Amino acid sequence: MLEETPNQGFDNVNAPLMPLRRREAQGVRSEKRVKEILAVARQIFSAQGYERTTTLEIARQLEVSEATIFSYFVSKRDLCMRVIQSWYDEITLVLEQELPLIPGTRAKLHFVVHKHLVTLIQEGTGMCRLVLGEGRSTMDDEFATLIIELKRRYTNPLMKVLGSAQRVNEIRVDMPLPLLRDMVYGSMEHVLWDYVAKGVKPDIDKTAEQLTAMLWGAFTPVQQTMEQLARFHLEVAEALRRLEQS
Repeated sequence: MLEETPNQGFDNVNAPLMPLRRREAQGVRSEKRVKEILAVARQIFSAQGYERTTTLEIARQLEVSEATIFSYFVSKRDLCMRVIQSWYDEITLVLEQELPLIPGTRAKLHFVVHKHLVTLIQEGTGMCRLVLGEGRSTMDDEFATLIIELKRRYTNPLMKVLGSAQRVNEIRVDMPLPLLRDMVYGSMEHVLWDYVAKGVKPDIDKTAEQLTAMLWGAFTPVQQTMEQLARFHLEVAEALRRLEQS
């Protein structure tokens, strides 16, 4: 069976196949070009939004023709969706690789919260604005479907952690996992939008610890919370007793 390359069609079915090494080299060059286009497009989409970005501007920054862009991407919409997908792939991979190495459920929760805040506020505010703001208003159902799938993959590592914790009654079992997930990411989304609206960057370390403490307190089973309070009461009483004897 003949194999089509970016510059070779099927007009001449009797034409000899391109040598394997040449095809492999061409594939490497194509992959490199796609990465270059996505990198520049991400910068411009992040800075200007979807509507104000043009493929001509992206091409000029790459010092290629606009036709080169369209030889790899069907349209500006297709390019934008690929940019968003590549970004989600990167941040999801970090969670998938690093989260299993963190010991303890609370520590895992803190890692997710802290990493999410760093990713959104310190590194990816422009991308978040694209996805949550202008992206939603300019894209269609295909875009919405893509975002739903990307978010599902991105939040899946935390869902696995919470699911495991529920199975051993470490966190409340009377609350569905999707609600727990929404509590985590919803609270952080408000922090992000407050930063975007006011331009005042929060203390990420402090905010991450505060959110983790608040969420962990809400996730902890009521009985476990009462036992913690009882132990705390005994510890305080013992401390007061020693203070009186000293």
